[in-house]
Amino acid sequence: MMQENTGSELDNWHDYRVESRKEIIALLRNIGEKNQLVTMLIRGQSEVCVTSIMAVEADTIYLDCSINSEQNRRIGAAGRISFETSLDKIRILFVADNGVQAATWDGRPAFRMALPDSMIRLQRREYYRMPTPVSNPVRAVIPMPFELGGGSNIFPLADISCGGIAILDNKLQLGNTIGNTYEGCKIELPEIGTVTTALRIRNSLDLTLLNSKTNRRLGCAFVDISRGNLANVQRYITKLERERNARLAGLG
Repeated sequence: MMQENTGSELDNWHDYRVESRKEIIALLRNIGEKNQLVTMLIRGQSEVCVTSIMAVEADTIYLDCSINSEQNRRIGAAGRISFETSLDKIRILFVADNGVQAATWDGRPAFRMALPDSMIRLQRREYYRMPTPVSNPVRAVIPMPFELGGGSNIFPLADISCGGIAILDNKLQLGNTIGNTYEGCKIELPEIGTVTTALRIRNSLDLTLLNSKTNRRLGCAFVDISRGNLANVQRYITKLERERNARLAGLG
């Protein structure tokens, strides 16, 4: 069943949580000074917007707003917003639990939000994407909601990380709405076992092949994945890395 974004996937990364107010302010200011783009996922709207941090003052963050007044209205009406950005190849996640409000900063229209209580900081290693075998594809079994026909469909993986997977939807069965969530998905990892988790679509890319057929690649994030299932994902990634290194050593 599809659900709105709750931001609960941040709970999966509790070991990487930053809770020091001083450190949070320093991180946010650094993101703003380096003009890093910040992605906003609006709860319940399946809408992704891009902003930047204009300033961090005391307990308030000022964000750039859209030139589209209707989009600004939707952003301002959202109850909770998830943010994602990167800084020096480190992935940064945080949430505005009470949304954002219209404001001005330095005479310019802006959004303001309260300083988050915590942020998630992931080193590259934690979300490194490992390509899965082409000759013997890893499969994800995804239950289909009623509006998409019900039942379950099988999709081959393109890659896997500790944050999620990319799947190939060659028959365009899932749609490409950012934010759609599919519950009870099963990923069959060879020699490891079956991982069960919810998957949320984070990005979609349509590719036109040389034979003019269309292939869709969907990037999906794990949602509420258990520690045990996440450990199995890490074990499988380690297995793939060992196999790749052995092949490279053999070629050398």
